[in-house]
Amino acid sequence: MQRLSQLSLNQKLALVAFVLGLVAIAAQPYADARATIDTKALALEVATKADQVEPLDLAAWIIEGRADYRLIDLRGPAEFAQYHIPTAENAPLATLPEAGFGRNERLVLYADGGVDAAQAWLLLRASQYKAVSILDGGLDQWKQQVLFPILAENPDDAQRARDERLKSMAAHFGGQPRIGA
Repeated sequence: MQRLSQLSLNQKLALVAFVLGLVAIAAQPYADARATIDTKALALEVATKADQVEPLDLAAWIIEGRADYRLIDLRGPAEFAQYHIPTAENAPLATLPEAGFGRNERLVLYADGGVDAAQAWLLLRASQYKAVSILDGGLDQWKQQVLFPILAENPDDAQRARDERLKSMAAHFGGQPRIGA
């Protein structure tokens, strides 16, 4: 301690800078690049489909004007330009790490089928994003259930009410229902 008091101000500052440099070298200034995944919790989410949004539910959210989620199209810009679900944002799979989503935002992911969306879901969940969902069946299922739903040939009263809802929904999104199996 006595030696410290004998140092000049410049020597004391140099010593402080040296110690801070050692701390900076030893410290990890960036978050750990490794991800820890609670496999039991994720398996439960997958098994109960808590991580999936049904196409008809998403269509209802869009029609209602809900703003408590972000719909993310994982396909490339050319496919996105050709057709995308209304309100979707384009963020190809390779760009997800730089996409700038909030960790607590509800994200609904989709691609043509389900593989890319599943990969993106795992990537985001492993990166500590809390509320990530997949559009069940992706764009393919959206087209089958929302744009071009199959209506009953000889509907009973319950089917007729369902079919009217499907017709209205398809018309809202520019689709056309089909009749029959």
